[in-house]
Amino acid sequence: MTPLPSGPPPDPREHPRPIPEPPPRVRSGGGPTDAELWRQAASDGGAEAFGTVFDRHARAVYNHCFRGTADWATAEDLTSIVFLEAWRRRADVRLERDSALPWLLGVANNVVRNQHRARRRHRAALDRLPPPPAEPDHSDDVAGRLDDEKAMRRVLELVHRLPRADQDVLALCVWDGLSYAEAAVALGVAVGTVRSRLARARGRLREPRPSALRRSPCASSATIW
Repeated sequence: MTPLPSGPPPDPREHPRPIPEPPPRVRSGGGPTDAELWRQAASDGGAEAFGTVFDRHARAVYNHCFRGTADWATAEDLTSIVFLEAWRRRADVRLERDSALPWLLGVANNVVRNQHRARRRHRAALDRLPPPPAEPDHSDDVAGRLDDEKAMRRVLELVHRLPRADQDVLALCVWDGLSYAEAAVALGVAVGTVRSRLARARGRLREPRPSALRRSPCASSATIW
């Protein structure tokens, strides 16, 4: 990994699109755990140690933010906010596990919620203004990104019918692949609560649904529910 300068962590726009599987949470081959790297970053400013944590988990956080917003650009911005918050709080936070991912996804949950509130306020202001003229872009890349966002919005229309707490558990356990224990750390609840919320969410989503909602736009092998 290229060492980072002191200051804010690297820009997540280096990871342009989500991938189906998150990177390894703890380096194999006897390398330092996230918790060890976190302590290094907290004790001496350790931009390099923090950069390694970023490299391991930036794509997983990016995917989580996209699934909560259905917007590529917004997901990139929110990923930056998550890691800036992690950098700012590195001396105050003590990881409960070797992996930093559960804690990072807990921060991402809060960031996505704040973004939803800000977007509602912004829409209310825009409703009082005339709509801007359309500026279509016909490149293949932009068209593909818009198709992904449209498909993800259809998924979120169904998922958003669930209570907010059930949505969070579904995203962490099914989409992000966290265990019950890791999701409990991310959400600050008991493991049993995670289990019951996930079972309830899955039960409500077993009703017949349009075929377009049966595949994740992020990857052909990803699981929606």
